[in-house]
Amino acid sequence: MATKVHMEALSPTMEEGQLVRWLKAEGDTVASGEILAEIETDKATMELVARGDGVLRKIFLPEGGTVPVGEVIAVIADPDEDISGIAGASAVPAPSATSAPGTPPAVQEESAAVASAAQSEAAAPSPAPPAAPSVRVKASPLARRLAEEMGVDLLRVAGTGPAGRIVKRDIEEARAAAAAAPAAVASVPIWSADEAEYEDVPLSQVRKTIAKRLTESLSPIPHFFLTVDVDMARTMAARARINAALEPTGEKVSINDLIIKATAMALRQHPDCNAQWHGGFIRRFHAVHIGVAVAIEDGLITPVVRHAHAKGVAQIAREVKEMAARARQKKLMPEEYTGSTFSISNLGMFAIHEFTAVINPPEAGILAVGGIEETPVAVEGEVVVRPRMRMTMSCDHRVIDGARGTRFLATLRTMLEEPGVMLM
Repeated sequence: MATKVHMEALSPTMEEGQLVRWLKAEGDTVASGEILAEIETDKATMELVARGDGVLRKIFLPEGGTVPVGEVIAVIADPDEDISGIAGASAVPAPSATSAPGTPPAVQEESAAVASAAQSEAAAPSPAPPAAPSVRVKASPLARRLAEEMGVDLLRVAGTGPAGRIVKRDIEEARAAAAAAPAAVASVPIWSADEAEYEDVPLSQVRKTIAKRLTESLSPIPHFFLTVDVDMARTMAARARINAALEPTGEKVSINDLIIKATAMALRQHPDCNAQWHGGFIRRFHAVHIGVAVAIEDGLITPVVRHAHAKGVAQIAREVKEMAARARQKKLMPEEYTGSTFSISNLGMFAIHEFTAVINPPEAGILAVGGIEETPVAVEGEVVVRPRMRMTMSCDHRVIDGARGTRFLATLRTMLEEPGVMLM
């Protein structure tokens, strides 16, 4: 019996998906549970698995195509089964009879268009049709991801894995060789009248979601902002001591890891700020789940450190580092970037002095952290230079009023200026 392959909801907020890459071609045998394709959701790139056994008889959605959740994008059936009654809502035009077997739908569509144009211009010499790709590069999924991130052309890499497969070390060596080569001096391009004045860049699923969420946040949520200035000398000293103790393990904690821990402990003391707006009621959380903003190619995503109040700073550092790496590869699972009760966005590493962040609904607050700067300040009547850092809290006034937000920030500042308070 034929099995329709649907665009599945691979994340809780996914409304449509983009087909990144088919891992099976038409005519390939498919077993239930096998990975059919990679789908870009609103947050990450996920794997779409087969829900039936048979042969991948027909692909309706080409690579790069986008359809709503629930649409039929392919059919799995027995080799001789009649599937003429099954159609995909986003089906591409049928390939010409001369299309080579296994040619991707997008290439077949382009070849058909070229053939049609050639027939309509019989008087003109017929140009040679573009050659369809005949070689599929053998590479591991990790190698493909690394190649895309590092800008390495797989066609120029010699594989050293089994059967000539390109593996991780091949990509790293190719990247190192390219970096070692002397860079050519490029001249500054001069715009000419023949050059287009602009280009329209299609939106990725991540960018679409960011645009939608920001509109949902700034339009209905009454934001207000509170800023504090923090002396970070003792936090920096505490970090140095922690890293010295962790040196045998090879691990390190960052200032951001300590800020996450301090924020979680302060929220435990001020649960009114660890809350969400749900229209008819306010949900106040006892557990603290911190969303940590991570910059990715298409925007940002917030991996969640769950129960941050109950974890040591070294464990927080390990989790943030590991999830941030997978976030940049678009490999986070939905449960890893949903369910936060409060968020932190830190741009200090980019030399940003101070900024405000947009609340991630239904959360009621987000902390924007600037960089640590050597700043002259007055201490006991004398001017001294101290490492200072500014933090700005964006508050949803429906949940957090000025007094509540101020008390929370006062506690957080105390914990960062005297880290031992977190142990109380």
